[in-house]
Amino acid sequence: QVQLVESGGGSVQPGGSLRLSCEASNIRFAFYTLRWYRQAPANQRELVATINPDASTNYADPVKGRFTISRDNTKNTVYLHMNNLKFEDTAVYSCYAQWITNTYWGQGTQVTVSS
Repeated sequence: QVQLVESGGGSVQPGGSLRLSCEASNIRFAFYTLRWYRQAPANQRELVATINPDASTNYADPVKGRFTISRDNTKNTVYLHMNNLKFEDTAVYSCYAQWITNTYWGQGTQVTVSS
């Protein structure tokens, strides 16, 4: 059974940092494109960052320069390093894996930025 399990969410003050992790099981991880999405209450789901099998990356404009996506294929894990967090980064963050027509979602982890 394929599983994506996120961890690392929590509460942080503005300007703080968090690192999210998403560990995958039972997939050929190195072949997959990996993405982090987020969804705030009453908002649509938003693509935050992408990392491809060749480790090339893309970021949504609101997080450029603050967030970094990375992957460790030896640990079947994708990370989202979030720095200089802002109130508007508050959301449920979910990881997503895609290879050809195979797609999987994690369950999500809450990130709350508050003072």
